[in-house]
Amino acid sequence: MSSFIPFDRSQPYLLPPDLKSWLPSDDVAHFIVAAVERVPLRAFSVPVRTGGKAQYHPRLMLALLIYAYANGVFSSRRIERATYRDIGIWALMTP
Repeated sequence: MSSFIPFDRSQPYLLPPDLKSWLPSDDVAHFIVAAVERVPLRAFSVPVRTGGKAQYHPRLMLALLIYAYANGVFSSRRIERATYRDIGIWALMTP
């Protein structure tokens, strides 16, 4: 008889539907989201483009940069890599 917790790698939902619930309530990601929501972004408004891929919202990009810089990640390649691995960044990117 083993005392291991059973697991199934083919389980469809390994993460909760709301990734913010994985972060502690005092995590810096929550503060950054709240702070970026209060920043007026009129300077970032751009005319509507007619072609190409849709752009990411400036609030998302600003929150991503602030979070990465606050965690000592300054390289754009490392920031991009963190978007695949860091739960805090995932929580920033969820609506």
